[in-house]
Amino acid sequence: MNAGLNIAVVICAAGSSSRMGGVKKEYQKLKNGDTVLGSSVRVFASVKSIKTIVIAVNKDTEADARGALPQKFLASDDPKIFFVSGGSSRSASVFNALSFLMSLDSQAAKINYALIHDGARPYISAPLTSKIIEAVQKNGAVVPVMPVTETPKEIGSNGFIKRHLKRVSIGAAQTPQAFKFPQIYNAHKKAAKVKNTEFTDDAEIWGRFCGKVAVIDGEAENKKITFKEDLN
Repeated sequence: MNAGLNIAVVICAAGSSSRMGGVKKEYQKLKNGDTVLGSSVRVFASVKSIKTIVIAVNKDTEADARGALPQKFLASDDPKIFFVSGGSSRSASVFNALSFLMSLDSQAAKINYALIHDGARPYISAPLTSKIIEAVQKNGAVVPVMPVTETPKEIGSNGFIKRHLKRVSIGAAQTPQAFKFPQIYNAHKKAAKVKNTEFTDDAEIWGRFCGKVAVIDGEAENKKITFKEDLN
């Protein structure tokens, strides 16, 4: 991996956790003692080329987010950790974080790539992160994807099957998704001006405004916490 790389990570932790009964999942403890948020921060902090982590949180909840991280990460400048207020949607929260990175003037000019990660996905591994970083250097945009094991169907608004999809051409996207910076910022800036459209993830935004997105194999362990049972 290129020792001169300067990579920023955006972590989205501004959701409502509605399917957790309103319990903020990112701040819950895992069996290893880390919180959900702290687990992914620990992994990203272990990757030398990651110099900056920006965490998007709900308004006025920065203190809670700080409390969910081990003090040693907050006291360290390698990587530097910042907090920003999230927006009304996931894409708005990401845009706020990317805009913050752009405001870091000299730092922003040196950032090569941005990794965008779900705060509720604590089991990201350092090896997968390294593979994503290697792939984004080759392709400019990359997403880890897991194969779909069930036969997918597209359901119409009338409640009937609209299309029978082929598993071989379908994958389930994971995070972190990685992109050239500041190109992903510019793509989000354009997406923010599109009315009445909710983009599913950052890869869709890149695909709409920048171009192709490469895929690599994800990891089954890199699951997202959705329900309370997922913490076990």
